[in-house]
Amino acid sequence: MFASMTAFRPQLLRSLALAALCATTAIAFGSPVSAQSKGPSEVPMEQLMAPSSLPDLALGPDDAKVTVVEYASMTCGHCAAFSNDLWPEFKKKYVDTGKVRYVFREFPLDNLAAAASMLARCAGPEKALPFVEVLFETQKDWAFGEGNPVPRLFEIAKQAGFTQESFDKCLTDQKLLDDITAQRTRASDVFGVSATPSFYINGKKLDGAPTMEKFDALIEPLLAKS
Repeated sequence: MFASMTAFRPQLLRSLALAALCATTAIAFGSPVSAQSKGPSEVPMEQLMAPSSLPDLALGPDDAKVTVVEYASMTCGHCAAFSNDLWPEFKKKYVDTGKVRYVFREFPLDNLAAAASMLARCAGPEKALPFVEVLFETQKDWAFGEGNPVPRLFEIAKQAGFTQESFDKCLTDQKLLDDITAQRTRASDVFGVSATPSFYINGKKLDGAPTMEKFDALIEPLLAKS
Protein backbone atom coordinates (compact mmCIF):
# COMPACT_ATOMS: atom_id res chain seq x y z
CA MET A 1 0.00 0.00 0.00
CA PHE A 2 2.67 2.49 1.03
CA ALA A 3 6.30 2.94 0.17
CA SER A 4 8.60 1.21 2.62
CA MET A 5 12.09 1.98 3.83
CA THR A 6 15.00 0.92 1.66
CA ALA A 7 18.72 1.12 2.25
CA PHE A 8 19.61 4.74 3.13
CA ARG A 9 23.27 5.67 3.09
CA PRO A 10 23.75 9.37 3.88
CA GLN A 11 27.51 9.17 3.50
CA LEU A 12 27.06 8.75 -0.25
CA LEU A 13 24.84 11.80 -0.71
CA ARG A 14 27.70 14.08 -1.66
CA SER A 15 27.92 12.25 -4.98
CA LEU A 16 24.62 13.86 -5.95
CA ALA A 17 26.34 17.17 -6.56
CA LEU A 18 29.19 15.65 -8.49
CA ALA A 19 28.51 12.69 -10.77
CA ALA A 20 26.15 10.02 -11.97
CA LEU A 21 23.85 9.15 -9.09
CA CYS A 22 22.83 5.75 -10.40
CA ALA A 23 26.37 4.43 -10.40
CA THR A 24 27.20 5.52 -6.86
CA THR A 25 24.14 5.09 -4.69
CA ALA A 26 22.32 1.99 -5.94
CA ILE A 27 18.99 3.79 -5.75
CA ALA A 28 16.04 1.99 -7.29
CA PHE A 29 14.41 4.28 -9.84
CA GLY A 30 11.27 2.19 -10.26
CA SER A 31 8.05 2.41 -8.26
CA PRO A 32 8.47 2.36 -4.46
CA VAL A 33 8.10 -1.00 -2.77
CA SER A 34 4.69 -1.49 -1.21
CA ALA A 35 4.34 -2.14 2.50
CA GLN A 36 1.89 -1.66 5.33
CA SER A 37 2.99 0.95 7.83
CA LYS A 38 3.45 -0.44 11.35
CA GLY A 39 3.90 1.07 14.79
CA PRO A 40 1.58 2.24 17.58
CA SER A 41 -1.87 3.48 16.59
CA GLU A 42 -1.48 6.59 18.75
CA VAL A 43 1.40 8.61 20.21
CA PRO A 44 1.27 11.36 22.87
CA MET A 45 1.04 14.81 21.33
CA GLU A 46 3.74 16.23 23.60
CA GLN A 47 6.06 13.56 22.26
CA LEU A 48 5.00 13.95 18.64
CA MET A 49 5.38 17.72 18.72
CA ALA A 50 8.57 17.90 20.80
CA PRO A 51 11.01 20.40 19.25
CA SER A 52 14.01 19.11 17.34
CA SER A 53 17.00 20.58 15.54
CA LEU A 54 14.92 20.64 12.34
CA PRO A 55 12.09 23.21 12.48
CA ASP A 56 8.73 21.91 11.33
CA LEU A 57 7.38 22.97 7.94
CA ALA A 58 3.84 23.93 8.86
CA LEU A 59 0.71 25.72 7.68
CA GLY A 60 -2.23 26.81 9.79
CA PRO A 61 -2.58 28.47 13.20
CA ASP A 62 -0.51 27.32 16.17
CA ASP A 63 -3.65 27.12 18.30
CA ALA A 64 -5.74 25.06 15.88
CA LYS A 65 -7.83 22.36 17.57
CA VAL A 66 -6.37 19.73 15.30
CA THR A 67 -2.78 19.12 14.22
CA VAL A 68 -2.08 16.78 11.31
CA VAL A 69 1.49 15.55 10.93
CA GLU A 70 2.57 13.89 7.70
CA TYR A 71 5.77 11.90 7.26
CA ALA A 72 6.62 11.70 3.57
CA SER A 73 9.40 10.78 1.17
CA MET A 74 9.99 12.88 -1.92
CA THR A 75 10.45 9.75 -4.07
CA CYS A 76 7.28 8.08 -2.77
CA GLY A 77 4.60 7.80 -5.45
CA HIS A 78 1.81 7.57 -2.88
CA CYS A 79 3.07 10.76 -1.23
CA ALA A 80 2.98 12.49 -4.61
CA ALA A 81 -0.56 11.22 -5.16
CA PHE A 82 -1.67 12.73 -1.85
CA SER A 83 0.03 16.04 -2.62
CA ASN A 84 -1.31 16.27 -6.17
CA ASP A 85 -4.81 14.83 -5.76
CA LEU A 86 -5.94 15.19 -2.14
CA TRP A 87 -3.92 18.00 -0.61
CA PRO A 88 -5.68 20.87 -2.46
CA GLU A 89 -9.07 19.77 -1.13
CA PHE A 90 -7.71 19.06 2.36
CA LYS A 91 -5.94 22.43 2.49
CA LYS A 92 -9.01 24.33 1.34
CA LYS A 93 -11.35 22.59 3.79
CA TYR A 94 -9.19 22.47 6.89
CA VAL A 95 -5.97 24.50 6.68
CA ASP A 96 -7.17 27.65 4.90
CA THR A 97 -10.12 27.86 7.30
CA GLY A 98 -7.84 27.74 10.33
CA LYS A 99 -9.32 24.50 11.62
CA VAL A 100 -6.15 22.43 11.22
CA ARG A 101 -2.44 22.97 11.59
CA TYR A 102 -0.64 20.84 9.02
CA VAL A 103 2.95 19.76 9.62
CA PHE A 104 5.12 18.21 6.91
CA ARG A 105 8.10 16.12 8.01
CA GLU A 106 10.69 14.47 5.81
CA PHE A 107 11.11 10.71 5.95
CA PRO A 108 13.43 9.97 3.01
CA LEU A 109 13.37 6.40 1.72
CA ASP A 110 16.56 6.78 -0.29
CA ASN A 111 19.40 9.19 -1.02
CA LEU A 112 17.58 10.93 -3.85
CA ALA A 113 14.62 11.66 -1.57
CA ALA A 114 17.03 13.06 1.01
CA ALA A 115 18.59 15.31 -1.63
CA ALA A 116 15.19 16.63 -2.71
CA SER A 117 14.28 17.28 0.93
CA MET A 118 17.51 19.16 1.44
CA LEU A 119 16.79 21.37 -1.55
CA ALA A 120 13.32 22.17 -0.23
CA ARG A 121 14.83 23.20 3.10
CA CYS A 122 17.51 25.28 1.40
CA ALA A 123 14.83 27.13 -0.57
CA GLY A 124 13.93 28.90 2.67
CA PRO A 125 11.01 28.80 5.13
CA GLU A 126 8.56 30.61 2.85
CA LYS A 127 9.40 28.60 -0.27
CA ALA A 128 9.94 25.17 1.28
CA LEU A 129 6.39 23.78 1.19
CA PRO A 130 5.57 25.26 -2.24
CA PHE A 131 8.81 23.72 -3.50
CA VAL A 132 7.77 20.37 -2.01
CA GLU A 133 4.53 20.61 -3.98
CA VAL A 134 6.43 21.34 -7.19
CA LEU A 135 8.74 18.40 -6.59
CA PHE A 136 5.77 16.10 -6.13
CA GLU A 137 4.11 17.50 -9.26
CA THR A 138 7.26 16.81 -11.28
CA GLN A 139 8.30 13.63 -9.46
CA LYS A 140 8.09 11.41 -12.54
CA ASP A 141 10.45 13.75 -14.38
CA TRP A 142 13.28 13.89 -11.85
CA ALA A 143 12.87 10.76 -9.71
CA PHE A 144 12.05 8.01 -12.16
CA GLY A 145 13.71 9.00 -15.41
CA GLU A 146 16.78 7.35 -16.88
CA GLY A 147 20.27 8.57 -16.18
CA ASN A 148 21.56 11.08 -13.66
CA PRO A 149 18.68 12.94 -11.94
CA VAL A 150 20.88 15.79 -10.71
CA PRO A 151 20.54 18.01 -13.82
CA ARG A 152 16.75 17.55 -13.76
CA LEU A 153 16.64 18.51 -10.09
CA PHE A 154 18.75 21.56 -10.81
CA GLU A 155 16.39 22.73 -13.56
CA ILE A 156 13.51 22.58 -11.07
CA ALA A 157 15.57 24.19 -8.32
CA LYS A 158 16.43 27.15 -10.56
CA GLN A 159 12.74 28.06 -10.53
CA ALA A 160 13.05 28.51 -6.75
CA GLY A 161 16.04 30.80 -7.17
CA PHE A 162 18.92 28.35 -6.89
CA THR A 163 22.18 28.95 -8.68
CA GLN A 164 24.64 26.16 -9.46
CA GLU A 165 26.71 27.30 -6.49
CA SER A 166 23.81 27.35 -4.00
CA PHE A 167 22.52 24.04 -5.38
CA ASP A 168 25.85 22.28 -4.85
CA LYS A 169 26.33 23.92 -1.46
CA CYS A 170 22.93 22.70 -0.31
CA LEU A 171 23.56 19.10 -1.37
CA THR A 172 26.83 19.03 0.57
CA ASP A 173 25.40 20.56 3.77
CA GLN A 174 26.26 17.78 6.22
CA LYS A 175 24.43 19.35 9.17
CA LEU A 176 21.21 19.61 7.20
CA LEU A 177 21.53 16.00 6.09
CA ASP A 178 22.23 14.95 9.69
CA ASP A 179 19.11 16.81 10.89
CA ILE A 180 16.90 15.18 8.26
CA THR A 181 18.40 11.79 9.05
CA ALA A 182 17.81 12.33 12.78
CA GLN A 183 14.18 13.23 12.12
CA ARG A 184 13.74 10.07 10.07
CA THR A 185 15.43 7.94 12.72
CA ARG A 186 13.29 9.38 15.52
CA ALA A 187 10.10 8.81 13.54
CA SER A 188 11.13 5.22 12.91
CA ASP A 189 12.47 4.36 16.36
CA VAL A 190 10.05 6.31 18.56
CA PHE A 191 6.82 6.42 16.55
CA GLY A 192 7.24 3.25 14.52
CA VAL A 193 6.98 4.97 11.15
CA SER A 194 7.99 2.42 8.52
CA ALA A 195 6.19 3.58 5.39
CA THR A 196 5.11 6.74 3.62
CA PRO A 197 2.93 8.64 3.73
CA SER A 198 2.12 8.27 7.43
CA PHE A 199 -0.36 10.67 9.02
CA TYR A 200 -1.07 11.50 12.67
CA ILE A 201 -4.20 13.42 13.65
CA ASN A 202 -3.74 14.80 17.16
CA GLY A 203 -1.44 11.85 17.67
CA LYS A 204 -3.77 9.19 16.28
CA LYS A 205 -2.43 7.35 13.27
CA LEU A 206 -4.48 7.27 10.09
CA ASP A 207 -4.95 3.67 8.99
CA GLY A 208 -4.35 2.71 5.38
CA ALA A 209 -4.32 4.97 2.36
CA PRO A 210 -5.41 8.57 3.02
CA THR A 211 -8.84 9.67 1.81
CA MET A 212 -10.98 12.69 2.64
CA GLU A 213 -13.51 10.35 4.22
CA LYS A 214 -10.89 9.01 6.62
CA PHE A 215 -9.64 12.49 7.46
CA ASP A 216 -13.20 13.71 8.03
CA ALA A 217 -13.95 10.77 10.32
CA LEU A 218 -11.02 11.64 12.57
CA ILE A 219 -10.99 15.43 12.33
CA GLU A 220 -14.66 16.38 12.53
CA PRO A 221 -15.26 14.86 16.01
CA LEU A 222 -12.22 16.72 17.32
CA LEU A 223 -13.49 20.01 15.88
CA ALA A 224 -16.91 19.42 17.43
CA LYS A 225 -15.47 19.21 20.93
CA SER A 226 -15.80 22.35 23.02
